[in-house]
Amino acid sequence: MVAPILEVSDLCVSYGKVEALHHVSLKVRPGEIVTVIGPNGAGKTTLLSAIMGVLPFNRGSVSYQGDAYAHVDIEQMVARGMTLVPEKRELFGEMSVADNLLLGAFMRRRLGFRDEAQTLEKVYTIFPRLKERHQQMAGTLSGGERQMLAVGRALMAQPKLLMLDEPSLGLAPLIVREIFRVIADLRKLGVAILLVEQNARAALQVSDYGYVLETGEIALEGPSDQLEDDPKVVEAYLGLGGKKD
Repeated sequence: MVAPILEVSDLCVSYGKVEALHHVSLKVRPGEIVTVIGPNGAGKTTLLSAIMGVLPFNRGSVSYQGDAYAHVDIEQMVARGMTLVPEKRELFGEMSVADNLLLGAFMRRRLGFRDEAQTLEKVYTIFPRLKERHQQMAGTLSGGERQMLAVGRALMAQPKLLMLDEPSLGLAPLIVREIFRVIADLRKLGVAILLVEQNARAALQVSDYGYVLETGEIALEGPSDQLEDDPKVVEAYLGLGGKKD
């Protein structure tokens, strides 16, 4: 079996005296889509922040491409091919779509690569709407377009592991389907994806393996198609329409 590109082991994260994550372990393999589902406040965003180095963790380890670390520098992880699309997207509203995208290639350029023009064309192929609006200010885009821009900017770094925090949040159902179609297509490019999502149905349908995070702990895990049929998951997250036809 292929070695994981990301392995989280026994991770504990605290905010002061309050422990937000308790002994969380998970794996993501190259070219695999792994989802973490769970209710608001379960610790999903905290998990991504700790993996990326935005938050320190007080116990456990994270291994990326076979190298374990207890403390991490964000820039170093980006340089090594790990990117995070945060829930708030954090775009530069006063800059054009094209300039926001080119910022995503900053670290590669700093490392001596000069391939941002080719990468930009690939991103425009994935998101034709961004090409149509390449001169438009990011702050004037719709919610769905902003999400596309946030993902596109992350792809400009040519990541090996892409982490997405609630990519469907606040979007219309039609746009949600489009975003998840793109997520599924990224697998063909060989990008491993760790997807944190409240829309459990959409996340499980697009992913290979899933974890259910509740109150900071992994409550359930398994292949996504099995979780879709698990009575506990159906009752808590999928409702009456949870089971596949």
